[in-house]
Amino acid sequence: STDLLAGEGRPQTGTMTECFDCDNCKESLYGRKYIQMDNGPYCIPCYDAHFANTCDECKELIGHDCRELYYEDRHYHEHCFRCFRCDRSLADEPFTCQGEELLCNDCYCSEFSSKCIACEKTVMPGSRKLEYNGQTWHEHCFICSSCQQPIGSRSFIPDKKDYYCVPCYESKFAPRCTRCKKTLTKGGVTYRDEPWHKECFVCTGCKTPLAGQQFTSQDDNPYCIKCFGNLYAKKCSACTKPITGFGGGKYVSFEDRHWHHNCFNCARCNTSLVGKGFIPDNDEILCRDCSSDL
Repeated sequence: STDLLAGEGRPQTGTMTECFDCDNCKESLYGRKYIQMDNGPYCIPCYDAHFANTCDECKELIGHDCRELYYEDRHYHEHCFRCFRCDRSLADEPFTCQGEELLCNDCYCSEFSSKCIACEKTVMPGSRKLEYNGQTWHEHCFICSSCQQPIGSRSFIPDKKDYYCVPCYESKFAPRCTRCKKTLTKGGVTYRDEPWHKECFVCTGCKTPLAGQQFTSQDDNPYCIKCFGNLYAKKCSACTKPITGFGGGKYVSFEDRHWHHNCFNCARCNTSLVGKGFIPDNDEILCRDCSSDL
């Protein structure tokens, strides 16, 4: 609002009983009211004609006997100093100047101030407010939809028509790690359609992190290739190493025995028997040629 200044230090009227003339019209001021100026006394008509200000509203002179109000070099009759919208007197009211218009606070707020989306009351000029996505709130009205505490200048997360402080949003909506049950705020991996922290998704055997690595599972538990091979994979009858099938590895099975492709060779001449006929000889396998020499 703006403070209004009434005319201070205006010349005072007086009554002259001795021979005394108006400085302008030279008529005697004997027995008449006059106004004393720095350069001499003036009768009332001459004073009004030469020194009175013009009302910025009605454009008429503001006579010596009128209460004069002024604001930013503009002068008004008391009854002319009114709100441009509702015509309310602004003589003793706070007001705002919008362009060339004088407005009472109610009209200014109604036309130029926004309304709080929460309480639907006007957000008064100069008051603390928050704006987001074209909407406005009083600072104390912008609260978390969960804990009901003012969010203020803290970070928040919108969810449809609701707004949450970060701790409440994470507690309410963020996924939780399958292993440690804590909130996943960033990153993570998915295994069997369940979320895991990267540091929580480890081999069931050796606890090595599996994120970004080849792994397999046994009874829904993840294992690195090495642990799975040692614990669950078939062993090659030739080299005794696990047959995992990873990395394009193939193997041959016969009865209860298994071999890597590159290990399935004749025990005598070391010829590969993959795709060929062979003869078992106790724990050994032989090609047909070597078996015929027996």
